[in-house]
Amino acid sequence: MPVRPDKAMVLAAGFGVRMRPLTDHMPKPLVRVAGRPLLDHVLDKLAEAGVAEAVVNVHYLPDQIIDHVAGRERPRVTISDERDQVLGTGGAVVKALPLLGDKPFYHLNADTLWIDGVRPNLERLAEAFDPARMDILLLMAPTAGSIGYAGKGDFAMAPDGSLRKRRENEVVPFVYAGVAILSPAIFKDSPEGEFALTRQFDSAGAAHRLFGLRLDGLWMHVGTPDAVAAAERAYLASVA
Repeated sequence: MPVRPDKAMVLAAGFGVRMRPLTDHMPKPLVRVAGRPLLDHVLDKLAEAGVAEAVVNVHYLPDQIIDHVAGRERPRVTISDERDQVLGTGGAVVKALPLLGDKPFYHLNADTLWIDGVRPNLERLAEAFDPARMDILLLMAPTAGSIGYAGKGDFAMAPDGSLRKRRENEVVPFVYAGVAILSPAIFKDSPEGEFALTRQFDSAGAAHRLFGLRLDGLWMHVGTPDAVAAAERAYLASVA
């Protein structure tokens, strides 16, 4: 039976340095694309997937995000307040684990933006996640054709979906799209304080329990002010 997560963690604490000057006085998750803040695009997708509760972490300009989500009911938003500490992408999850429970949960970057294909990608992830074989399932976007991405990729993906991290000076065909399902068990031996989630990716990969699912649709990397316009054009074209 597929595991259908009913909780999600949304990372919204970053400084958005590359998005300046838009983020001089506004946290990156509240930057608007096609009339809606990036964070709302993510929360809307979670609501459509039937997620009841989203834990949103905050650090940079936290009150703006707290005020923005205060009235939201679908999903209900719980704040993980990190204004007094920088925890990184991994430490943030460890702090939020008591709110997330002991079942696999969705994990999303607040600034990820994608257009679904025929079927919603969150639904496809839930159907593909097999806790007997995997601890982490990442949504993988093809580097070719993604909007605003010009890097060398993050992973090579085998036909069974297992992932291998890009080697130095290698070009691989898939980039992590900022959307995943994680098993909370992968954090049981985690350090205190700040660390990156890539630590968990590496350990799951070493145990052959790191898998990917190819995104169906179009992923947009909204990393800079120029990328906002490109993402907006793609998004508006998809709903025209």
